[in-house]
Amino acid sequence: MLVNFVVDQNAISYYLCATQLAFFCVFITSELYILSVMAYDCYVAICNPLLYTVIMSQRACQFLVAISYLYGIFWSLLVTIKIFTLPFCGYNVISHFYCDSLSLLSLLCSNTHEIEVIILILKVFNLFSSLLIVLLSYLLILITILRMKSTEGRRKAFPTCGSHLMVLIVFYGTLLYMYVQPKSSHSLDIDKVASIFYTLVIPMLNPLIYSLRNKDVKYALLSTWKKLSNIFT
Repeated sequence: MLVNFVVDQNAISYYLCATQLAFFCVFITSELYILSVMAYDCYVAICNPLLYTVIMSQRACQFLVAISYLYGIFWSLLVTIKIFTLPFCGYNVISHFYCDSLSLLSLLCSNTHEIEVIILILKVFNLFSSLLIVLLSYLLILITILRMKSTEGRRKAFPTCGSHLMVLIVFYGTLLYMYVQPKSSHSLDIDKVASIFYTLVIPMLNPLIYSLRNKDVKYALLSTWKKLSNIFT
């Protein structure tokens, strides 16, 4: 996809397009549920700190991550197989940066009503079920923080989920903007720009956002900033 920004001939083969769609569906779906699992993890860490190692054991974490990816694979195979078993016709020009399901549906010759309904139901279910877990977790976290009597306890609680909350706002904000906006104001060009955030911007920011909780990373960044300031001054 990144190569397509700089080359003149933006072409992809039939099977590579199917592969790209499959991997995209796997990772975007698993990302939704892993973010909701992380919200639950924050809830346990803040609301039940004494039971944290029991509830969020290594086996429990592995199980939750595995379920997220297995469901992502199921959804990916269902959508990819449904789309690529139908015939394409005409000039197969994809109006997007990558092989997205909605862009590919417009290139199909046969009736796409069934696959459109399936994709819509699954997307709505994935988005709002994972968002519900996030909202419930953070509602309970907020109630717990407000009940804390010590200022020190509240101060320590916010950094625990601050990085995760930052990613959630950008990620879910972009998705909600794309799928909840009225159809009359729906624009494919705006969708392309919005898709850049959850396919490129957020994955690139994740390492930086989450590593800011690490004291060594903070110290390294401050040291680098001081050195750069001394060089330019």
